[in-house]
Amino acid sequence: MTTEAIVLEKRPAAADGWENYRLFTPESGLLSAMRRLPKKAAPAEAPLDLFDDADVGLESPNQGRSWFVREARIRVRHAKIGRSYEALLAASAFTRLIAHNPVGPESRLAVLTLLREALAAFATRQRPEIVLLKSVYRFARDEGYPVRQDWLASIPEAERPAVLDLLTQPVKVSTASAEEVAVWQRRLDDYLRSEADLVIE
Repeated sequence: MTTEAIVLEKRPAAADGWENYRLFTPESGLLSAMRRLPKKAAPAEAPLDLFDDADVGLESPNQGRSWFVREARIRVRHAKIGRSYEALLAASAFTRLIAHNPVGPESRLAVLTLLREALAAFATRQRPEIVLLKSVYRFARDEGYPVRQDWLASIPEAERPAVLDLLTQPVKVSTASAEEVAVWQRRLDDYLRSEADLVIE
């Protein structure tokens, strides 16, 4: 099977010379796959990295119970995310959210689009804390959780216009402080844990 995939998580496998990936694909949603690291790889065959958007060839020896990456060609590598600690933390938080909360077949293309847009925004390193809040809100809204009706209504009335502006306006025009955004993010995460039963680290 050859598919588009975004690397949500990457970690060493138990066996030396292997890596384990958590991938998001439009056909299957979340997949765990292992890959033997090549000793010498051509640029197009470079090892997959966190946040990579790639075309991957996958094979399964047991009808989908386990997967192996046969080949990978990088479409987009978001190397700039790693040059900002704040952007790296925010992007990792968002990809972990997707990695630990499976979505139904009808939502996969929308989530793939959201991932691509969010990672491109994180790569600009411009207000990553706002990009994270907007991305988590959009993911929850598109998955059908009543974040506008319930969570937004729970925000203190004096703060609500600022939150609404942040969610609907471009990141570059937001005047919200990082401290304000952090408070709203905590409130949104708490709401989604308790009311939507989402796994949020």
